[in-house]
Amino acid sequence: MTKIKVENLKFSYNNKDEAIQNLSFEIQEGDWVCIVGHNGSGKSTLAKLLIGLLKADAGTIVIDGLEMNEKTVQEIRKKVGIVFQNPDNQFVGVTVKHDIAFGLENQCVSQPDMIKLVDEYVNIVGMKDYLNKEPHQLSGGQKQRVAIAGALAMNQDIMIFDEATSMLDPEGVRDITDFIVKLNKDFKKTIITITHDLEFAKKADQMIVLNKGKVALTGTPDDVFSHKNILEETDLNIPFGMRVFDRASKDELLQKDEALVKALWAYSLTK
Repeated sequence: MTKIKVENLKFSYNNKDEAIQNLSFEIQEGDWVCIVGHNGSGKSTLAKLLIGLLKADAGTIVIDGLEMNEKTVQEIRKKVGIVFQNPDNQFVGVTVKHDIAFGLENQCVSQPDMIKLVDEYVNIVGMKDYLNKEPHQLSGGQKQRVAIAGALAMNQDIMIFDEATSMLDPEGVRDITDFIVKLNKDFKKTIITITHDLEFAKKADQMIVLNKGKVALTGTPDDVFSHKNILEETDLNIPFGMRVFDRASKDELLQKDEALVKALWAYSLTK
């Protein structure tokens, strides 16, 4: 089932230079799709268009059967949650508990049910011991977890992570990555991750590579990574495993060992 369908999407910030140029793609229900591209490729602009923070100049966005417009945008936002690069921009409560409860209050959830749901979501993200902490007392990874819990509290089927790991240390990246996998596999959420990190992107089911507001490549990580020349043209950093494979595949002695070359290619795609 198609969860998101984008057709001929266009957007410009200044009515001159198009940040998004005639963009079209589909995302199926339950898929994890990673949208990659260098700075200025249109990734974050696309995320804002998908949740109605920006209005497209042309084209259509259909989410769960609803076409995005002024009449449907609020209904669509009930279906789509987003975690931004800087979680400080999403905190609205004075403590973790109040922040997660904010969305539930907007949905007019009763006080007893709200308490149960807040407890449920903090357990899911591993923040039970931080309920009464203020935002400034949390690490970057902990803030991301709270932002995720707040989005989960809205019970949205689609989750967008816009560069959600870019400010984190390696341990924080692992934690958030593991949690995204859990949301996708265990909670059956449709996931969109937006990043410039190809090492992170290869964990997804599908990839969409943007360059100057256009789709440069689309397909599974295996498909996308087979076009190394196009990836390099988009100024993306090629993962270490792929660089090792590329060097080995050009070595005359190693070329004779077909099994080794295949093994190196498989290693380069290890998730």
